[in-house]
Amino acid sequence: MMLSGAFSLVRRSAWRIPLTTLAVGVGGIFGYHFLYFSAMALAPAVEASLINYLWPLLIVVLSPLVLAGYRLRPRHIFGALLGLAGAGLIATGGHLSLRYEYLSGYLMMAGAALIWALYSLLTKRVPHFSTESVAAFCAVSGLLALAFYLLSGGSLVQVQALSAHDWLVIVLCGLGPMGSAFFFWDAALKRGDPRRIGSLAYLTPLLSTLNLVIFARLPLTPVSFAAMALIISGALVGSSVRSDQVLSN
Repeated sequence: MMLSGAFSLVRRSAWRIPLTTLAVGVGGIFGYHFLYFSAMALAPAVEASLINYLWPLLIVVLSPLVLAGYRLRPRHIFGALLGLAGAGLIATGGHLSLRYEYLSGYLMMAGAALIWALYSLLTKRVPHFSTESVAAFCAVSGLLALAFYLLSGGSLVQVQALSAHDWLVIVLCGLGPMGSAFFFWDAALKRGDPRRIGSLAYLTPLLSTLNLVIFARLPLTPVSFAAMALIISGALVGSSVRSDQVLSN
């Protein structure tokens, strides 16, 4: 987040936004990641990841509640549920075991999914802002993350002890999933229908799986093919929204 936030240091216009908009952005980016990583520390990664995949479905379901002029059709819900089922197969491999002792982690991950869905929708409701302002969201979120790290017992000595490989991974994450992805996501939401985007978001676990197949030589199993079929079907069904179904913007 700090890497992507550095863009705001050279683009002063990124900070020309109302405080309420900044609060929505920081609350979404920092709040989501704080709960996400907290949940990962308290619950098994497989089950926690499955709960995290609720956020695209929540975007679809909450669209008419948060945004004026949007209403749900059965195919929106059906498409999102197909995508969730496919994501669930990828995350669990067809085996799921939710246990009560990890309830706090499960609830945190559910909270993270809800926060990301609300952030995604509220950015369409607040006064219009440039996508470059996402850098300001990231800068403040990064500073908050650093503050929580230090307050929780972390030290700068531990940071300095990171290897060159560790720094390379951090930089790549900062430029990719923790950086440019935020800008692309904001640009997509500004230009697209959140009901479509919510359904198409389930392509993320599918693309991750294909990435592992290509680069890590992960074998494709019948469960993988079933998950792909569900996700692609869900994306096709959920994204088939006619323009006349948006009553107003």
